[in-house]
Amino acid sequence: MIHVSRPATPLTAAEEYGLDTLLDLSGLLRVDDPSAPVVALQLTPDPAPLAPLTPPKGGGVGGAAGVVPLPREILTHVTAIAGAGAEQGSAQADRHGRVPADANPLVVVGLDRMPLVSQWARALRTMVQQAAGARLVRYLVPWPGGRRWAAAFTHDVDVVSGWPAFTALRLVELVRSGQMRRAGAVAAAAAASVLRAPVWIGVREVLAMEEAHDVHSTWFVLCGRPTPATWRAGDVTYSIRSRGARRIVAAVSASGHELGVHGSFATSRTDDAFAKERAALASVNAAEAIGVRQHFLKMRPGQTQARMQAAGFSYDATYGFSDRNGFRLGVADVVRGWDARAGAVTALDEVPLHWMDRAQSKYQRVEDPQAWIDEAADLAERCKAVGGLWVGLWHPNLTGPLGFPGAPEAYAELLTRIVGDPTPPVVDTLERLVDWRRQRRLARARTVRENGMVEWLGVPAPIEDQEGRAIA
Repeated sequence: MIHVSRPATPLTAAEEYGLDTLLDLSGLLRVDDPSAPVVALQLTPDPAPLAPLTPPKGGGVGGAAGVVPLPREILTHVTAIAGAGAEQGSAQADRHGRVPADANPLVVVGLDRMPLVSQWARALRTMVQQAAGARLVRYLVPWPGGRRWAAAFTHDVDVVSGWPAFTALRLVELVRSGQMRRAGAVAAAAAASVLRAPVWIGVREVLAMEEAHDVHSTWFVLCGRPTPATWRAGDVTYSIRSRGARRIVAAVSASGHELGVHGSFATSRTDDAFAKERAALASVNAAEAIGVRQHFLKMRPGQTQARMQAAGFSYDATYGFSDRNGFRLGVADVVRGWDARAGAVTALDEVPLHWMDRAQSKYQRVEDPQAWIDEAADLAERCKAVGGLWVGLWHPNLTGPLGFPGAPEAYAELLTRIVGDPTPPVVDTLERLVDWRRQRRLARARTVRENGMVEWLGVPAPIEDQEGRAIA
């Protein structure tokens, strides 16, 4: 529990976003009453470098009893990183029109593999415990069922038809990388699949693996209109209304997974493209999509999200690096969107992407699927350490005939390692995990009595003590 002592100089809108985000990630129940027997947060004018926040040892926190001092500058950093404020102000662009990784503030200081903002929030929890004394300390339950962390498996369906063309491009990629033995294996697998449907087989294999682990995942499908130009650009390569795409959509939906829109390149230049693509998916699937992720992770931070919101989406799962894996927003969790130009919170939740198979094979020339899985597991451990959410992306077309021998077996191992963790996460669709976090974010207390009874503002939320034990 924590009460925020307001500074004499009012916070800016950007600082308010940073404060709300930090407290939300901390899981500390916010209390409005200044006389409640809880720890107070005091914002100070001290400088705050982009570095881990280390709670003082020995139980002290450098302030008065029951008070936790926190540099006000941290709030600005939170908005610049978790709100993508810094990237929204960047004019840099790569050949696909994306803001390059070099414009990210965490990449600049070499901390892109660290969920820095989530770590700040965890440090705040520790400082509250140190300062509490006899005061009450309560936390909001982090994830459904009292689980300590969460994981989400996602899939981008980039290929449905014309698979030999993708195999040919992949063979060129392998030859240029000197992977002649792997290229030979791919050519042999492709030749054996000429009369088969390797894309569909790959989708069914992923569905079967996830069913065996009781995993419900989120699938993003292309819903734009394919043309020769979109094919050449590697953009939309199939129609969502085609027989092959409908078969995939039906199988995914029947297995209890979530379907979202994989935004085409057109969404970057046409105002109504998102709405049209969302409607196209609705025409072949009964459930209306509430989530979106951009193809190639192609977006202009802030501008693209404004179009997503206008089209009626509830969350965006695009914020990940294309050329590396890590924490683009510095968080292992769900955060509210921030519009830097308007200086306001958006209605769109952001679900950052931490790990993607092709970040290693395409951009880093790491062709060993085992290495991909090891990196995924390492990032999952970092998310687990802050009680957060790990989000991974596996492309279902990563099969032998399409250029990735050994990849399906690697995905099976990834599922086993994440789901079978000694401290198992809650694993679910992004839709359900986002909904949980949205509801938890609303929790706020008017006051707390000496006996620990909470007077809620709005609907009560499940809470726990410092040991993770549920409190009635």
